[in-house]
Amino acid sequence: MKQYIGVISRHDPDGKSTPLEIIWEDGRRFDIDKVLDVRRAASLKAGGAGIRYTCKIRNREIFLFDEEGRWFIERRDR
Repeated sequence: MKQYIGVISRHDPDGKSTPLEIIWEDGRRFDIDKVLDVRRAASLKAGGAGIRYTCKIRNREIFLFDEEGRWFIERRDR
């Protein structure tokens, strides 16, 4: 399932976008410690496609997707 979130990102003059921070619906914010990989990819768990950023946040790897300007992560089913 897609979980749309807020993202603070840097946009360079060459068009490159780098996510710096994610923001949950409840306002909690988490710094992205490192971007490990960037590639065009589909979300196999949540559906949809876009630019997939493999990010390290608090020692955990997550996939963060930019889907035409809307950011989402793959939410775990409970």
